Amino acid sequence: MASLTDGRLADRLFDVKRFLRGSAPLGDIPPGRAMFRNALLVAWPSILESFLVALVGVIDTVMVSSLGSYAIAAVGLTTQPKFICLAVFISLNVAVSALVARRRGEDDRESANSILVQALVVTIGLTVVISAAAVIFADPIIRLAGSAEDTHEAAVSYFRIISGGMVFNVLSMVINAAQRGAGNTKIAMRTNIVSNGVNIIFNYLLIGGHFGFPRLEVAGAAVATVIGTVFACGMSIFSVLKKDRFLSLLSVKKIGFDRRSLRSLADLGASTLAEQIFLRIGFLTYAIIVARLGTTAFAAHQVGMNIMSISFSFGDGLSVAAVALVGRSLGEKRQDLAKIYGAICQRMGLTFSIILCIIYVTCGEMIFTLFSDETVILKYGSMIMDMIAVIVFMQITQVIYSGCLRGGGDTKFVALVSLVSVAFFRPFSGWLFCYPLGMGLTGAWIGLAIDQFCRLAMTFFRFKSGKWTMHKI
Repeated sequence: MASLTDGRLADRLFDVKRFLRGSAPLGDIPPGRAMFRNALLVAWPSILESFLVALVGVIDTVMVSSLGSYAIAAVGLTTQPKFICLAVFISLNVAVSALVARRRGEDDRESANSILVQALVVTIGLTVVISAAAVIFADPIIRLAGSAEDTHEAAVSYFRIISGGMVFNVLSMVINAAQRGAGNTKIAMRTNIVSNGVNIIFNYLLIGGHFGFPRLEVAGAAVATVIGTVFACGMSIFSVLKKDRFLSLLSVKKIGFDRRSLRSLADLGASTLAEQIFLRIGFLTYAIIVARLGTTAFAAHQVGMNIMSISFSFGDGLSVAAVALVGRSLGEKRQDLAKIYGAICQRMGLTFSIILCIIYVTCGEMIFTLFSDETVILKYGSMIMDMIAVIVFMQITQVIYSGCLRGGGDTKFVALVSLVSVAFFRPFSGWLFCYPLGMGLTGAWIGLAIDQFCRLAMTFFRFKSGKWTMHKI
């Protein structure tokens, strides 16, 4: 991609006038290659960060798979309960990122730091309550998620450890969200690289019990994850302790709440929280539907979801960049640049989709063998990889569109998309094809594809309407 920034090809691929589709520019428009370069500088650390997070999830699954299919299923069962616990923090972080990006565009450093401090205070208070509740009620939560006799105990142990160490994870998340909004995506990337490296090392030491460390099996993977987040938390806190940075806790004169920041956090956060609730209800219901197919089918499904998280990471990284670029442009009262940056991120996403599709089609079965050599799981794997090769185009595109909408403050519409598509279409169509139509795991993946298509259609038309650029936050 670097060569595109040096020639005319970038100007042709990223034709900024065509992206405006007849709308009058609101000021000078930089050349396509310059805007692509700006987008790439913001995007590549976020893409790499998101990719590494997804890759570590895959490596976790590969390392745990040495214990058997029950271990893959056990860790997979904790995924949705874990994200339900994190839902309020994810929604808060989306609001923080969008608000800091807007304040950066307005060159309002004091307000940006005030938003970060208030978000940290709220995060600490919520963590105490949510973490304690998750640890205490881990057993019924995991049972509700669809655990079987051979997966329940391991899943409960994993979930309790992850929930108990949640505070390090969420503090790092909120600081990194603010840094991304300010355009400092490299900081978040570095913290995650270190965290993931530590995680992998302790996975090796604790899952199998090497170099004198205890053999903790599935619980060892959870402990390793928490240790990794401790390192990430320390690095994130250090990043906001420098006076010369746009975001600096040392520049805050007093710790308190102000009405403007709280209202903005509440308005954006409430819509995003609704989105997260709809997402998690849909994902959890869908996971329970798949879990009913049995441990082997659910293990194969979990492998597929881990692989799909790799493609999601590219869309997620570009989505993070879109939030920062769109938010900053709108803070500068440049709706035209916001639209152009959104379109540029889409072009980049399409490039990644094509590359990933080719990899999945040509190397799909080989990738699946990294997780398991069980004949039944590999048979499922062939079908799953064919489905992912198609889904990747819809997945990456709709994730980027959603990022653009969030950057513009249009979080209520994104929540509506999650309600309609994820909370309804995914579980209903998954159940319909899986059981009444008797298609089993194939039917579950058809339901997932229908969800991705619905989200793509709704976010595409919203983006093209331009209404998302009109929100004041």
